[in-house]
Amino acid sequence: MLEILAAGSTAASAPGWVQFLPIVGMVAIFWFLIIRPQMRQQKAQREKIAAVKKGDQVVTAGGLIGKVIKVDDLYVEIEIAQGVKVKAVKSTIGDIVPPGGTPAND
Repeated sequence: MLEILAAGSTAASAPGWVQFLPIVGMVAIFWFLIIRPQMRQQKAQREKIAAVKKGDQVVTAGGLIGKVIKVDDLYVEIEIAQGVKVKAVKSTIGDIVPPGGTPAND
């Protein structure tokens, strides 16, 4: 009688890999909802920073707004006011301001 109960209980148990399915599912959800979109945003930001050219108006990560005067591989020279030039690391540029924006004082 014990042999019949023992044989029946082992046949009903699921394989070991089935226990890992919820973990694999969670990793897939994190990948498609969080990691993958973030990687796309980072790639777009890198491409935007690499495309900075002389004459663009930019915003730095520190909040300074200015016009690009000179572009190197690692640095950008920005004119933040007439005659005031700042050298910034290229990767600290937060965004490129589209032309035709209204001044902050008006």
